[in-house]
Amino acid sequence: MPALSIHVMISASVQKAAQLPFFIPIQNRKGNNDNMTSTALMNTYGDRAATLVKGQGAWLWDEKGKKYLDALSGIAVCGLGHSHPAVTKAITEQSHTLTHCSNFFTIPNQEILAEKLCHLTGMTNVFFGNSGAEANEAAIKMARLFGHQQGIKLPTVLVMENAFHGRTLATLSASGGRRVQAGFEPLVTGFARAPFGDIESLQTIADNNRNICAIFVEPIQGEGGIRVASTEYLKQLREFCDQNNWLLMLDEVQTGNGRTGKYFCFQHSDIIPDVVTTSKGLGNGFPIGACLAAGKAAKLMQPGNHGSTFGGNPLACAAALATISVIESQGLLVRASVIGERLIAGLKEGLSTASHVVDIRGIGCMIGIELNQPCKSLFAAAIEKGLLINITADSVIRLLPPFIMTDEETDMLIAILVPLIINFESD
Repeated sequence: MPALSIHVMISASVQKAAQLPFFIPIQNRKGNNDNMTSTALMNTYGDRAATLVKGQGAWLWDEKGKKYLDALSGIAVCGLGHSHPAVTKAITEQSHTLTHCSNFFTIPNQEILAEKLCHLTGMTNVFFGNSGAEANEAAIKMARLFGHQQGIKLPTVLVMENAFHGRTLATLSASGGRRVQAGFEPLVTGFARAPFGDIESLQTIADNNRNICAIFVEPIQGEGGIRVASTEYLKQLREFCDQNNWLLMLDEVQTGNGRTGKYFCFQHSDIIPDVVTTSKGLGNGFPIGACLAAGKAAKLMQPGNHGSTFGGNPLACAAALATISVIESQGLLVRASVIGERLIAGLKEGLSTASHVVDIRGIGCMIGIELNQPCKSLFAAAIEKGLLINITADSVIRLLPPFIMTDEETDMLIAILVPLIINFESD
């Protein structure tokens, strides 16, 4: 075909594309609910609770202009709140220079981010992926590499009851609930399970399973109902792993990046794990995950063992570096602790006479309010009042507010939520 004809065809295509509207009207609605998704999307999330179009600080707005106080932070993602100017600036500036290149080449801000995370945590090196599940997959692979190095033919990772590590095939197999596993059998083998927080059970398990090479545990079980591992328990896990030559691997996908008032939750216990994973709040909404290693785990990964096309891309690393800079410069680790203390104190005072409240617990900006019965309907009730929360483990109200929340906004959260809980009867 002559070059001129090709040019004409391309020009016509460009002109046609330029005439298309920016938003294509959605025709394939399911029912009459404005918040229901198009049938073009797989139905993995069900009906949407609202259509959110704008965020600023601790607030979100829907398409009708209704305002919501965000006590969920995108499920522990936006610790700096929404549309933080420093993160926006970092992403914008980086997008004008380089958004992606292969990991076959040096990515300067990837190296800077790795050095920064190691400095903050006492870890030695980092592998970057794009999500918490990816980070946890890397950790599981490292455990298996370590096991094989010890001469174990079928390396086994000890995980906890009620754990949640992700929705990939390996991470859901490591998770503790049938809710995420059902329908995806056969599950990935190589996992044993122990009661969360029970150090005495470990010796029995170790005596009966010589294939165990690592323990993988969340310092706070987020999906499991904000169940907090004591500092003593984490110290005991460290000692037990040292005694048995196991890796201690911590899933800090949700608890990391300042959420508990330390950069990582394990720092409350004054220990160093062999492996720690994180994601969620690392990029304040931009997808990035990290698997950090130290000690005997630091040299496990070698060229060809693992990789990720988009992992540690320049854009994601710019967002993460900006997030860390804001956390440090604005003292947001301390602020996360202050918000948490204010919330727990206010909730305990306001709910002191609510007999259906079993417990109020948490650290920093990661708080759970456990009721004596399922309470999923409180999610919709809170939305109606302009508050975004989450219900996990059927009966636990999960609060994950941003660290930039003001005292006034914190008190507003309490003022909205307490009456909803007091007046709650049943699902």
